[in-house]
Amino acid sequence: MPIKADKLIRSKRRTIALIIERDGSFTVRAPMRASHAAIDTFIQEKSDWIIRTREKTKSVHPVIRKQYVDGEKFLFLGSAFELKLVRFQKPLLCFDSGFSLSQAAQVKGELVFTHWYKARALEIISERVRLYSEQYNFSPGQIKISSAKTRWGSCSSKGILNFTWRLVMAPLEVIDYVVLHELAHLRVKNHSGEFWKVVESIYPEYKKQRKWLRENGEKLSL
Repeated sequence: MPIKADKLIRSKRRTIALIIERDGSFTVRAPMRASHAAIDTFIQEKSDWIIRTREKTKSVHPVIRKQYVDGEKFLFLGSAFELKLVRFQKPLLCFDSGFSLSQAAQVKGELVFTHWYKARALEIISERVRLYSEQYNFSPGQIKISSAKTRWGSCSSKGILNFTWRLVMAPLEVIDYVVLHELAHLRVKNHSGEFWKVVESIYPEYKKQRKWLRENGEKLSL
């Protein structure tokens, strides 16, 4: 049976890239002009690698879903906070040195938490973008919050910055690294040596935060 991608992303890249996400889903990044036939052919040629990598990824990073029960811990800005279920409250999810969730919303806990994380992500990341843009003379466009699972941020050709809401689970210094990484793309579009010099000139300890994401990124999920 032919293998199909879970997601196809087209951009101005020159080659086709296959990416197996931590949850085993399969993303294809392809040039704007690449035909569907060419993409399908490339996928089938790499089918053995895709199957092996998917199985390996699932075994290394098993998906453990949250249950939204008393005492369960949720990350926010790098720290884990316990959840407490309460009989009734509005809004459905509150945060004050810990999370409290209305019992009526337990069955849709993931949706409620995701909505809360997205709102906090927009607030916090927008403020960090504003802070560093003023400090280092960047002129970004719109800021958008996505639900990407492994791509922490991106910068479009028009200067639009995208960040996954999952970042607000990480420590603030990690968020700052991703923000500065995408701001640096306003000056250098690729990941050349010149680009990393720009990042390092602004954030000398960026490698430490980059390493943290590689080692802990799978924890930033529900």
